[in-house]
Amino acid sequence: MKFGQVEDPSKIDFKLPKDHPRTKEILKQNKKGLENISIGCAKWNKTDLKGFYPKGTKDELTYYATQFNSIELNATFYGMPTSEQVQTWKEKTPADFKFFPKITNTVSHFRRLLNIDDVVTQFATAVLNFDEKLGMVFLQLHDNFKPKDYERLEQFVNKWPKEVPLAIELRNTEWFTDEEILDKTCTLFEENNITNIIVDTAGRRDMLHMRLTTPNAFIRYVGANAESDYERLNDWLQHLTTWKKDGLQNLYFFVHQNIEKASPLLSAYFIENLNKEWKIDIHIPVMGQDKMPSLF
Repeated sequence: MKFGQVEDPSKIDFKLPKDHPRTKEILKQNKKGLENISIGCAKWNKTDLKGFYPKGTKDELTYYATQFNSIELNATFYGMPTSEQVQTWKEKTPADFKFFPKITNTVSHFRRLLNIDDVVTQFATAVLNFDEKLGMVFLQLHDNFKPKDYERLEQFVNKWPKEVPLAIELRNTEWFTDEEILDKTCTLFEENNITNIIVDTAGRRDMLHMRLTTPNAFIRYVGANAESDYERLNDWLQHLTTWKKDGLQNLYFFVHQNIEKASPLLSAYFIENLNKEWKIDIHIPVMGQDKMPSLF
């Protein structure tokens, strides 16, 4: 993910900001405790996950699902999934595996939330075939989709099929610099049970808004291909531990890199330390080849 990439990561202050005051209130509303932890990568192909697959691996998704419990499914952004394709993906994964498909770019980028009822229906119908393996669908708005088009977003949210859990990623800086519009948008999300995505990437620290709108934390973590990537994951572990104490219901954490080299290594580091801190036993991914790729 080159979005938010910077030339020199050492010049970036990666310290996590304080929570928005509303976040703690949202977390306290959850009385069910922590229900699900999903940690994964953004893709499962060999090209990006170098060194991850054992030599001779024939089906990448089948193997990937032996090492991770979830996938941020970006493939559905570039092409409308069919019910048959979804069923195939579902059948290749174990019972506890979760898919987090990105809404097709026809909705977000080409039609820009206008005249999309047919596409949304087609998309929702297809992904519902994941059944219990559907984690959460997410909408990534275009970088230049601004608050001036708030009414389009509001209409989209109000018409979204409620049986499909949804998260939304706001990208344009104006969503975060105008406190009034941010409050208005987050209230809309809260009222419709929409999860507000947090993006941790070097060049866009405004997207690290730390404002939850549901008791779910959906975090897209983008490593900068620097030694600081590990320190940043340590900071996230501490912050998430606080959220867990406050009432976190679901954690969805997906690891990217600006230049994909070894996302599984970062993921394994994070999972190992999360297991120790939270006294849980999520499988720690292992590299399938002896030659370890470099993170940097």
